[in-house]
Amino acid sequence: MQIVLVDPSRTVRRIVSDLIEQGGYQVCPLSDGDEALAYIKANPEVRALITCAELASMSGIELCRQARALAGGRRPLYILLMSSSDEHNRLVQALDNGADDFICKPPIAEELRARLRTADRVTSMQDELFRYATTDFLTGLLNRRAFFVSVVEACERAQKGSAVSAIICDLDHFKQINDTYGHGVGDAVLRTVAAEAALLDGIVGRLGGEEFGIIVEAAVLDGMEIAESFRRTISQLKIPADKAVVEVTISLGVAEWEIGDTTDSLLRRADLALYEAKRAGRNRVVAADTFSISQNHENWRGVSRSSVLRSKQ
Repeated sequence: MQIVLVDPSRTVRRIVSDLIEQGGYQVCPLSDGDEALAYIKANPEVRALITCAELASMSGIELCRQARALAGGRRPLYILLMSSSDEHNRLVQALDNGADDFICKPPIAEELRARLRTADRVTSMQDELFRYATTDFLTGLLNRRAFFVSVVEACERAQKGSAVSAIICDLDHFKQINDTYGHGVGDAVLRTVAAEAALLDGIVGRLGGEEFGIIVEAAVLDGMEIAESFRRTISQLKIPADKAVVEVTISLGVAEWEIGDTTDSLLRRADLALYEAKRAGRNRVVAADTFSISQNHENWRGVSRSSVLRSKQ
């Protein structure tokens, strides 16, 4: 477990760091709250924060609040406020602002190590729960909910100037694979395709059944190249099935975020491009806005992609 320690006193940092390291943990000692927040943000492996209540740039209680907001519900972070004061109001304030525990300063070695063992145990359980909550059980990719959250975040980055493209892909004739070889082989096909998708430089999730979503920080032309390379890779797979070998192809639709887009409209345009790839013969990549929208396109799914995602969460 990696721990961030924040205290303005070099002596305190050295003493407490020694106690933490003797317990077998890694520690990053810092003197400033802003530095601590930046370090925690850049290092997701940090699972505990110990902060002094009395800091220069911000109070320890404010650091607790901001660190808790930074961690949110997507990563484990155990927060300990350390203070030489045992004022009841300060303890209540700390807990109300995101702290998990409170320890006197200077800490007693055995007490500190016991609290760190608690932090290690709690954050390990939280980490496991986060994985269960965000991971598709069959493929190991992001599940629908986690993927949709990532799309929202990607669109926020796009609004600030980053290029973002969405790729929706679907295995061709997957029902025939299940009907011919059985669901065990179908699951093996999904896992194999997912393993290849996980190698892509982007955010990848399983949207349900044989359908996957990919978010890449790239303009549409680069997104098309990524999609085409992925299509070729999948078309070359040979998946064993008893005495047979299964070959599979995929169809893909690509859409780039445009000014005025929402997550709903971005994914909807990629979804329509996927339909066009299916309609045009499958095993191909189609970019959004390169074809005329017909009534069949409008009837595809019947509702927008993000609405589908939300309804299944």
